[in-house]
Amino acid sequence: MKLIVGLGNPGSSYEGTRHNVGFEVLAELGMRWRVARPKRKFEAELQDAVFQDQKIVLAAPQTFMNLSGRSIQQVVQFYQIPFGDILVVCDDMNLKLGQLRLRPTGSAGGQKGLQSILQVCGTEGIPRLRIGVGRPPEQMDVSAYVLSKFRKDEVPQIDNSIRNAASGIEIWIRDGTAAAMNVMNPLLTDPKDGHPQDGHPKDGQGEGKKK
Repeated sequence: MKLIVGLGNPGSSYEGTRHNVGFEVLAELGMRWRVARPKRKFEAELQDAVFQDQKIVLAAPQTFMNLSGRSIQQVVQFYQIPFGDILVVCDDMNLKLGQLRLRPTGSAGGQKGLQSILQVCGTEGIPRLRIGVGRPPEQMDVSAYVLSKFRKDEVPQIDNSIRNAASGIEIWIRDGTAAAMNVMNPLLTDPKDGHPQDGHPKDGQGEGKKK
């Protein structure tokens, strides 16, 4: 069994914000795999899925970002999932808009939800997929920026990245972290048209996410 954690903040007021791209990736996967509606358990919305005969749990913590670890610790303990079979999907201001970066280990890099999970689980050995949301303007508060919605001109690009992220996760499930890194990490969507500059993961079969 594998656990895919999408990070974000619960509630309609946070939909479409930069901090919630992890939730958006789970929604894309859920649509592709035709999963049932989420159930509320362990302070998260959980969905059971199967991809190529592999059992998957999709988890969206409902604790708000900074306390994500409290929820995920409960999920991990209940399902007894090894840390290497967990993938945390989150936003990253240090990456260009739409850029993807998968790593098997490392620090939280300032991402509060990921930091909470690593601290509670007591390890940095949890794979994570970061989705770039760009840096805020100099005069803008960081917290206000990550809680802001994507601009209209940014939506096609971030939607494309969410689809690419979902396709990369399918590679991660089937072929492992190294194979998925080789596909996802070179990608950077073109801000002019939202298409990847260097190709795209080829395994995703689902339709694109709609807003």
